[in-house]
Amino acid sequence: MSQDSAIIRETIVVARACRPEPGSPPGVSLLTFVSQNCGATGFSTGLAHFQPNAYLPYHLHRFSEAVTVVEGMARIEVEGRAYRLHPRDCIHLPAGVAHLVQNCDVAKQLVAHWAFATAVPSRELVDSTFAVDERGDGMPAEGNPETVVRYENKSVYELSKDAFFIDLFARRFGSVGICGGHGRFLPGASLPCHIHDFDESITIVSGRAACLAEGKRYELSDCDTAFIPKGIPHRFVNPSDGDMDMIWVYAGSEPDRRVVAAGYCSGEIVWPGAALARDEK
Repeated sequence: MSQDSAIIRETIVVARACRPEPGSPPGVSLLTFVSQNCGATGFSTGLAHFQPNAYLPYHLHRFSEAVTVVEGMARIEVEGRAYRLHPRDCIHLPAGVAHLVQNCDVAKQLVAHWAFATAVPSRELVDSTFAVDERGDGMPAEGNPETVVRYENKSVYELSKDAFFIDLFARRFGSVGICGGHGRFLPGASLPCHIHDFDESITIVSGRAACLAEGKRYELSDCDTAFIPKGIPHRFVNPSDGDMDMIWVYAGSEPDRRVVAAGYCSGEIVWPGAALARDEK
C-alpha cells in the first residue's frame, strides 16, 4: 500500500447532518457524501432531493455520471430524449452530454443518488433548447449515448447467501471510471471480508446496516454513507429483522472484490496491507 493510501481511513457520513450545496435551484437540495474532502480518488457520490415539480435545469459534466432513483419517480431529459425512471432504475450520462432532471410528481418528493467519475463534483449549465421526444418507460435507441438500466429487466445475482445484487452502471454499460449497483440483504445476510483495488462508496437507502472495517464497527441507516478507501478490509452485515438496501459505487470501471480472512474485518488479525495480502490469493 502506498504511503498516501495508508493515511486515508474510512469515513462514515451521516446523511441527516449534511448541508445542501449552496445555490441549488428552487426546490432542489444537492448533498455530497463522498469526494476529495474525505480523501476519495477518482469519484464522488451524493443525493439530490427534489420537491414536487422541481427540476435541475439542463447541464453537463466533463466526466461520467450515473443517476439512480431511490424514491419517487424521475423524468430525465437527455438532449430532448425524455425517460421516466422508477426506484432502482439507473441512467448513465457520458461526459459532455446535456441533461435535465425533474420530479414530475405533483405530491411526492424525488430522491436520486448520483455518482461522478471525479473527486471534485461540478456541473456546467447549458443554454440550449432541444426538441422533446417523450420515451416514457422506453429505452435509448441505437446510437444514443445514454444508457438506461431498468431494475426489473436486469438479472439479479446472489453475491453471498441472501445478499442479492444488480450491476446498474459499469464499463459494459458505457461508464468510464465508475461502476456501481444495488444490493439487497435479507435479515442476517452479510458479505465476506474483502478489499478492493479502488475506493468505494456505500449508501444505505433502506433498513439498517453494520459496517466492519479493520476491527471497527459502524451502524448506518437513512442514507448514511460509508467511504472505504482502497485496500481497507471491510464487510457489510444486515443485523436487523428487515431487509437492508444499499447503492454501492466503485472508483473503477468494473466490479472487483478480493476476499480475505474474516479476522481482518473483525480486528482479530492485524491487517498487513494490500500488497502482503496478495499472498492469500
